[in-house]
Amino acid sequence: MGITMVPVTTPATGLDPSARRPQRITKEDAERLARAIVEQLDERQAEAIVLLDVGPHTDLADFFVIASATSRRQFGALEDALRHVPDAEFPRREGGAEGGWLLCDYGSVVVHIFDRETRDYYDLDGLWSQADTLLRVE
Repeated sequence: MGITMVPVTTPATGLDPSARRPQRITKEDAERLARAIVEQLDERQAEAIVLLDVGPHTDLADFFVIASATSRRQFGALEDALRHVPDAEFPRREGGAEGGWLLCDYGSVVVHIFDRETRDYYDLDGLWSQADTLLRVE
């Protein structure tokens, strides 16, 4: 009895779990990208934006950007902003306003956008408290 592997696409996002992660870039380029992402989110009035240097603590990424959205409409505006980050291809994404969170994976930079309640529940800010906070926009 053999097992057949069938690629599955997540209907809500179109994300193919077998798709390769975006390529990692140098730490300096990753920090520039992360700061450009913060600018885009700030221009669209994301709340409580935090830029964390998680590189010394994980192999997942060099930087996390965490932000809050206040409504479904703002989730859409923030996702649209992430599509227009200079010199970056729109990343793999998962989640959305319906679930209260959106994750965008640029490879060296991972962006987490939450509604307030979901952000409090998952407490990534606390989970990654050992990481250096490079920037905080309230």
